[in-house]
Amino acid sequence: MNASETILIIEDDPTMLRVLKDNFEYSGMSVRTASDGEAGLELALRAQPDLILLDIMLPKINGYEVCRLLRGEGVGTPIIMLTAKGQESDIVLGLNLGADDYVTKPFNMNELLARIKAML
Repeated sequence: MNASETILIIEDDPTMLRVLKDNFEYSGMSVRTASDGEAGLELALRAQPDLILLDIMLPKINGYEVCRLLRGEGVGTPIIMLTAKGQESDIVLGLNLGADDYVTKPFNMNELLARIKAML
């Protein structure tokens, strides 16, 4: 991974957002953030990140809808859903809406970084 790779994190929990951002920047990635679905959708379309890390339970527009709207716009950027919603039905819904991967909280940071690296 190199600094030219940009990750967009769409996450409404400020602590989680800071932990993710710090870890990705430490790994050499450029990071953009949004704390609600509406801002995240706008940033995803405008900034064209290399990968999107998307929470599901977000204010304004939920992560499922953000994913559906991005795919509807023809955005092919890899999307990893990162969420506390770990039921099989939630995972299947996320993948059917176009997510490339689905990671449930709590998660292992090294595993998440490996999944990101594999997609980039």
